[in-house]
Amino acid sequence: MMNHTYDPYENVLSVMDKAMEFGHIDTAMYGIIRSPQRETKVYLPVEMDNGTIQIFEGYRVQHSNIRGPFKGGIRFHQDCDLNEIKALATWMSLKCAVANIPFGGAKGGVKVDPSVLSKKELCRLTRRYTYAIEPIIGAESDIPAPDVNTNAQTMAWMMDTYSMLKGKPCPGVVTGKPLELGGSNGRTAATGRGVVICTRLLLESQGKTLKGTKLAVQGMGNVGSYTAKIAYDLGAVIVALSDVSGGIYCEAGIDPYKAAAFLESGHLLKDYQAPGVTHISNRELLLCDCDVLIPAAMENQIDETIAEALKCSCIVEAANGPTTAAADEILAGRGITLLPDILANSGGVTVSYFEWVQNTQKMTWDDEKVNRKLETILTQAFLDLKEERETSGCSWRMAAYIIALRRMVQAEEMKGIAL
Repeated sequence: MMNHTYDPYENVLSVMDKAMEFGHIDTAMYGIIRSPQRETKVYLPVEMDNGTIQIFEGYRVQHSNIRGPFKGGIRFHQDCDLNEIKALATWMSLKCAVANIPFGGAKGGVKVDPSVLSKKELCRLTRRYTYAIEPIIGAESDIPAPDVNTNAQTMAWMMDTYSMLKGKPCPGVVTGKPLELGGSNGRTAATGRGVVICTRLLLESQGKTLKGTKLAVQGMGNVGSYTAKIAYDLGAVIVALSDVSGGIYCEAGIDPYKAAAFLESGHLLKDYQAPGVTHISNRELLLCDCDVLIPAAMENQIDETIAEALKCSCIVEAANGPTTAAADEILAGRGITLLPDILANSGGVTVSYFEWVQNTQKMTWDDEKVNRKLETILTQAFLDLKEERETSGCSWRMAAYIIALRRMVQAEEMKGIAL
């Protein structure tokens, strides 16, 4: 299924170019936001547990700070490369603009398979990476967060390393931290909760309800797991789930809490057993009989071949860039509604914004306040997209890109070009 010529950065640029033209946005300032402001590559020597030294390659791409400090996650993955990070940084700028929060976009990563490293090796790698990018991050300049294969523990190590270098506690330098170190209530579940909010809003706009709707969720990492659990709690029927080992399917529904507990105990879904559950491949999950497909894994999952064979009526993108530009055209022709990633998975960065605000104000909000504010922001963003889509007669993705680019271009025009 994977197309080895797929370039995520070229993919996002092609959609941006179309949105600029379709939205009749002034192109004078477009060149400034089309390319990243800074691309940083670092080499990280790390002492392994056996005493050898291994060199890892790391990146931090700062796409745009037109609307506020750079903001974006750090991923640890063996297939991570600079072009992927550039694409993800660009999507972050667009995502923050769609949600209308005062952040720009950035992304970071280290080319590593974290599953083969011990906890001590991961700690040393994280601290070395933080040391390498320290000159360009900070609470007022660039704020990292967790992403693929990183978590609250990773952010704790990053914050501690940065604070040691600065000689004082600096909790605002990262978000997604443990609660004990200044993290926010609701942050861990935020991206998944946002996906469910957006799915519910989309279904309601079609005269449907989330309760009883059949959902297939690709990926059982943080985002996929919380998406499945929260949707299940609201009455959705989770018919399929998957992880790196494959998928499971049950027409009558799967209990995602039991599946998540099985994974947390150190197992993979290929070994999961429950009444009525059959084992399927990740490809079969994408093509299974469901109402809403939620890709919550990696980029480039829905290409032209998959798009031609999908049985769902809606796609809600929980992952970043799971659908190619070519597949978008096929989906539109088939009448399959797609809610784009830059809205659907913006719950994480929205609650990261709340965490940053709480750190800045030295305050703590409870879960109820965080979740209420998250719903308010995502509902308004959805309504903005719905209005743009109806006005322009375009797809949900095109509406999201038009709104984001318009806000970024307007901010650039207001600032002007400094000498």
